[in-house]
Amino acid sequence: MTLSEFQKYSADVARACALGLAVSLPFSTALDNVLLVFLLAGWLAAGDWRRRWTMLRANPVALTALGFVALLAAGLAYGERPLADGWRYFGKYADLLLVAMLIMLFADARWRQRAWSALAAGLLLLLALSCLTAGGLVPPNPWLHGTPGNPVVFKQWLTHGILMAFGAFVFALRALYSATPAQRAGWFAAAALAATNVLFMVQGRTGYLVLALLALYFGYVWRRRAGLAALAAGLVIIVSGGFVLSSTLHDRAMLALHEAQQWRPGAATHTSVGLRLEFYRNSLAIIRERPLVGAGTGGFPYAYRQQIAGSAQEPTDNPHNEYLHMTAQLGVAGLAALLTLFWMPWRCAAWLPTAHETHLARGLVLAIAAGCLFNSLLIDHTERLLFAWGLGVLFAGLQSRALSSGQP
Repeated sequence: MTLSEFQKYSADVARACALGLAVSLPFSTALDNVLLVFLLAGWLAAGDWRRRWTMLRANPVALTALGFVALLAAGLAYGERPLADGWRYFGKYADLLLVAMLIMLFADARWRQRAWSALAAGLLLLLALSCLTAGGLVPPNPWLHGTPGNPVVFKQWLTHGILMAFGAFVFALRALYSATPAQRAGWFAAAALAATNVLFMVQGRTGYLVLALLALYFGYVWRRRAGLAALAAGLVIIVSGGFVLSSTLHDRAMLALHEAQQWRPGAATHTSVGLRLEFYRNSLAIIRERPLVGAGTGGFPYAYRQQIAGSAQEPTDNPHNEYLHMTAQLGVAGLAALLTLFWMPWRCAAWLPTAHETHLARGLVLAIAAGCLFNSLLIDHTERLLFAWGLGVLFAGLQSRALSSGQP
């Protein structure tokens, strides 16, 4: 085997691991990590560094992800937190380096199509297992977290809801761009079932928000303003009907309202909504004390403990809001970097080779950016890997087009 043949083989191994990661993401953190190790090994062995550097320099999404990680690395240089906390949090955010790695590997449109087919297959399998669990057809076992009343299968309900909401969007887009009526009907049925799973089967409230935003965006993609209006009306009807007919949707909404009403600033609380409001209030206080540079990368847990010292409030490792979390760690520069991490892919999606890829990219950004309002998704394993994987695979197409046309 010649060196060039070995490098090509290594690159194909890395791509195959990336496809495996797409299937594994909804199910197994351990398998994700194994695949990431082999992906990294194949990527390193593939060589061709000069061409890769040229690709990165021409790709604003890759540069944005690298700049974001570099800023977090700089945040390790200051702050009062234990050094271990800094490296632990940096290690989580460093998964965004996957964006640049995959951009180097997926310039070929055929591999990008295979990658998104792999993700769709994984999400379909998750949907099928969740529906079977909801129907009581999957016997209890130590591998599954779900029950018929909350069929989340392998992940916690927050993650499951986000995955299924994004899955509904992926399936709907595949239906929109299907070649035959039979395929179109099948993918639309899968999208409807995934939406039903989010709204009426599982308990995660973040999934409701993500699903609603993606449905509205899909309506705009489908028929512009008319489609947006139609989907908005449909959402109102579905949510109103579901609120009356579904105990899951009704109970979760009423519980959230009750918990918000019961919360009192500064008083200890143990409810989901109450804790979030408490986290937000204390996080804003931390930001007011360090608005320019923050507490340093990984400095939030220590700063939060200092903030609540002497009270009966509970400590936390994150404020369940990525915007507050990043600002508390790195100040206004951290918030600007996070917003750029979302804005740059949204802007550059217009230059992707196909409309399908453009809308996948913007749907992914919408899902993660919305989820970050109520969760620190970029330190959550599945969500941050989904974001990094999706950006890397999709914007490899931007790179191949930019090199040939000279566009940014």
